[in-house]
Amino acid sequence: MQAMQQWLVKSARLRAERGIIRHAQPLTTDRPVLDLASNDYLGLADDPRLKAAAIQAIQRYGTGARASRVVTGTVGAHVDLERELCALTGQPAALVFSSGYLANLGVLTALGRPGTLILADEHIHASLIDAARLARGVVETFPHGDLAALRTALAGRTTARAIVVIESIYSVFGDAADVTATAALCADYDALLVVDEAHGVGVAGAGRGAVHAAGLAGADHVVVTATMSKALGAQGGAVLGSLLLREQLVNTARSFIFDTGLAPASAAAAAAACAIVLTEPERVATIGHNAGLIAAICKLPRAAGAVQSLPVSSADAAVRISDALRESGVLVGCFRPPSVPDGVSRLRMTASANLDANQVTRAATLVAAAVAAESDRK
Repeated sequence: MQAMQQWLVKSARLRAERGIIRHAQPLTTDRPVLDLASNDYLGLADDPRLKAAAIQAIQRYGTGARASRVVTGTVGAHVDLERELCALTGQPAALVFSSGYLANLGVLTALGRPGTLILADEHIHASLIDAARLARGVVETFPHGDLAALRTALAGRTTARAIVVIESIYSVFGDAADVTATAALCADYDALLVVDEAHGVGVAGAGRGAVHAAGLAGADHVVVTATMSKALGAQGGAVLGSLLLREQLVNTARSFIFDTGLAPASAAAAAAACAIVLTEPERVATIGHNAGLIAAICKLPRAAGAVQSLPVSSADAAVRISDALRESGVLVGCFRPPSVPDGVSRLRMTASANLDANQVTRAATLVAAAVAAESDRK
């Protein structure tokens, strides 16, 4: 057997032993389900207005962008989306990428060149971790949410430039960063703050994001990254900040220059979603109400955003509980190492605005019962 084949067999065996095998399988629609697993926080992915916008974009521009955006791949749908993102977040400029992952890669590799210190919260998303590694600067992490440790690292830096990387709302724990205090600290030490608002836009600050809520929209030392694949119900990613930042990214961000532009249909759907967030604030309010119901029924501390995180005893237990819930018609996220930063397996529940209070109560009650049954199993 070839060395690579032997390694693949060994890796598969180890995943099975550790209970961390994952599957990419289609969700069957043969029976109704209560979805607490997806990131469609506002319930917009199936909204007729987003579908209509996507269809119109296909009819006007075709099914794909056809090229990199710096060649012939920029179409009117991209321009419209960037304008709507700026209106939603209060930022002066936006640049749309084909995914949130590529937006994070683009901004850190374009700004975090040699001679730059990148200080990252230890719980940032994998895309930001990969981006920091590829940036060729000096990369250090600081304990999750520990501003004293961050201050020490900034005070002791020897590089000319520094970038601090956080998320506004963290995807596993559902906790929020202190964006205001972190931005003030960065200003004190002449550092750029990059805030990943993947779980903030459409959820925090009446849907306009935590940076906007903190009064930092348009601040020169604050950059926002976002995805359209969660609360906005579409696809794509974006970096938002100054016009000068946008110009830098267009000319140096490899994940923008060397990638085909976002499909026009996705761009148009996301633009429609931005307008809905601004005009229908009750959708965002419903997320908070549903999150409170889940937290109360499952006896959890109320998380900052849509994500409610319930620790379980092991990876195997997480799989058993999620499988049992699926059979009961409830979908929850099953997060196991290495997807969880502290190594503790979790059930991850999202408070979607497209579920009513009765549906959320029923789903959360089934989750609590399934967890109790697993505990009794020991």
